[in-house]
Amino acid sequence: MNDRFQELTVFVRAATTGSFSAAARELGLSQPSVSRIISELEDRLGVRLLLRSTRKVAPTDAGESFLQHAGQILADLERADELARNMDSLEGVLRVASPSILCHQLLIPQIGKFTARHPRLKMEFMTSDSLQNLVADRVDVAIRFGRLKDSGFVARQLASLARILVASPDYIAARGMPESPEALLTHDIIVGPLTPQIWPWAFTRQDESFHARIEPRFMFDSADGAIAAATAGLGIAPRGDTVLRGRTEFRPAAAGAA
Repeated sequence: MNDRFQELTVFVRAATTGSFSAAARELGLSQPSVSRIISELEDRLGVRLLLRSTRKVAPTDAGESFLQHAGQILADLERADELARNMDSLEGVLRVASPSILCHQLLIPQIGKFTARHPRLKMEFMTSDSLQNLVADRVDVAIRFGRLKDSGFVARQLASLARILVASPDYIAARGMPESPEALLTHDIIVGPLTPQIWPWAFTRQDESFHARIEPRFMFDSADGAIAAATAGLGIAPRGDTVLRGRTEFRPAAAGAA
């Protein structure tokens, strides 16, 4: 133990407990060692810090002032040690905004690993399929589909998410399987909040590109609502697939239960 640090520690414990023997037990020292350290400290400072009696010790006026400063120094050192130990650990509240389907399917399964590395961190999730005002809602991190519009925010692409078209077996049995993008114009289209309602959809098949201008029949403000409608046989809906090229892939043979 550093001499100066030891002096402060021994003095604070002796002054706080009112006993050299109690300070010695707490610090794993002998009582004579505690007495010697205090005496050397007083000699170095040229002032009496503790009044001794046969029953207890008590700080002098100078000792009271020194005790306040010494206690603060030790507390600051302890805090510095704690900060250094947790330098790579986050703490506080992290507010995360994301679409509900992304949060449920991708984020939640990974949260346990993340929070295990940051035991002091609390997380608040804002799961909405509408775009929040990130400043007004005090959002720290937002995860979104699509391209970021011009703004002052910093963005980084995490992955490319392909989209496929799905429908229920009952719908396909009743309306037939669309064999081309153009055939979608005769079908009922379901869109959610993250899908353009009237827009040329781009498709790829065997590295060929196709476009079709889609006008939806059913529009939902949540991705879950759109998928539920497709499952109920109301039409054809786009949904996220595995991480692929990032464009809608037209796979008529793959249509089945949503």
